[in-house]
Amino acid sequence: MTSTSVKVAAVQAAPVSFDLDKSIEKVAKFTKEAAEAGADLVAFPEGFLSAYPWRYAFDTTIGAREPRGRKWYAKYYNSAISISSPDFEKLCAVAEKNNVFLSVGIIEKDGATLYCTAVLIGRDGQLLSSHRKLIPTAAERLVWGRGAGDGLKVVDTELGKVGGLICWENYMPAARLALYQQGIEIYIAPNADDLRSWVASMQHIAKEGRCFVISVNQFCRVSDFPSDYPPFTPEHHDRQPDGSPWTPEAILSHGGSCIVGPLGEFLTEPIWDKEGIVYADLQREHLIESRMDFDAVGSYSRPDVFSLAVNTRPATNVSID
Repeated sequence: MTSTSVKVAAVQAAPVSFDLDKSIEKVAKFTKEAAEAGADLVAFPEGFLSAYPWRYAFDTTIGAREPRGRKWYAKYYNSAISISSPDFEKLCAVAEKNNVFLSVGIIEKDGATLYCTAVLIGRDGQLLSSHRKLIPTAAERLVWGRGAGDGLKVVDTELGKVGGLICWENYMPAARLALYQQGIEIYIAPNADDLRSWVASMQHIAKEGRCFVISVNQFCRVSDFPSDYPPFTPEHHDRQPDGSPWTPEAILSHGGSCIVGPLGEFLTEPIWDKEGIVYADLQREHLIESRMDFDAVGSYSRPDVFSLAVNTRPATNVSID
C-alpha cells in the first residue's frame, strides 16, 4: 500500500435481478453513499450486474434442455453486460463521478458466451483489471464459460496492490498463491456463499496471505427477482430448505460480508440478514507487522522445493492474422 490508511466499503445488497439499467442505478446509489462516508474503494458482490440466478439451472437436466429455460437464458444474457458497451461506460462513470476505486461482480457477455467476472475500475473511470471466474461451481458451469490465466492479475494502485478471486475460486490453493506471489495487499472476494464456514475461509486467506480481505456477498430475497422467475412460481414445486413454500420475503442469501486484517482478525464483523455497507480503515503498517513472522512467498517459501507455473495467456482458440 502506498497510502498509510485506506477506507474500504463492501456493499451487501441485491441487484434488481434481470434488469441491467436498474441494477446500475443501485450501484450508483450505494457507491455515492459509500463515497460520502469517505470510502476510497467500494466493492460489490458476485453477479451484481445483474443477477446471480439463485436455484435455477434454466430447466437443464442431463440429456435435455427445455424451451422455457432457453427463453430465461436469453433474458439472462440480455441483462448481462459487455465490457465494450455504453452500459459499461455508465459503470465507469460511477467510479469517476464519486472519485473511488470500484470493484463490481458482473455477468459479462462476450460473443455468445457469459462469464462470471470481477472488474476493478479506477478513480478516473478507467478499467484496471478484469478477472473471469476460472471454474464455475456446480450447476454454474451450465451457463458460464471458464476464465483464463490472464485474469490472475494484481494491480498496483495508490491504495496498494489490489486483486482477488471469485467465490469458490478462493478454495484453489494455486490461484491464491499466484496472487500472493504478486504481493497482493487488498484481496477482494466477491461471492455467493453465506455459510459460516465461508467466513472462516476468509480469515484463513487473510492470515495465510498476510493481506486485507474484503468478503462481499449479496443479501437477497425472492422479491429481488421477477414475479414469474420459474423457481419461485407455484407450478415449479420448488421449496425452501425447511420445506415451506417460497414467499416474496423469503431470504435466498443471508450475506455475511466482512473485512479481515492480515492476522486473520475481523476489522468488521460479518453482517447477516440485512442490507448494508461494511466499512473498515486499512492501515499499511499492519501489513508490515504481520509479515514479520510469516510471508507465504518470502520467509516461508521454499523455491528449492516448490514451484508454481502460471499460464497468463488469454484463452483464445482462434487467431486471425
